[in-house]
Amino acid sequence: MSNWDDKAKRLLKSEMVKRGFSNADLVALLNEIGVEETKASIDSKISRGSFSATFLLQCLTVIGCHKLEIESYESQLLMVAESNENYKTSKK
Repeated sequence: MSNWDDKAKRLLKSEMVKRGFSNADLVALLNEIGVEETKASIDSKISRGSFSATFLLQCLTVIGCHKLEIESYESQLLMVAESNENYKTSKK
């Protein structure tokens, strides 16, 4: 499992725990908005952590999570986005 998959899984699980939702609850809530999932498929997706951004947004929406604080990930995101090497430029 990649480090990012693990972070996505922990993010979703922590938001569910904060709000008191189980995977079974999540199945029912997703079904209410027309997203057909089974408990087994939810268990598998969350266990792997390699779910789509669409699935993450659907889950966060149905559990009532409308705002995220991802401060703990910001420094790691910057390290991935910014290279330590100088960019090569062409001289005109």
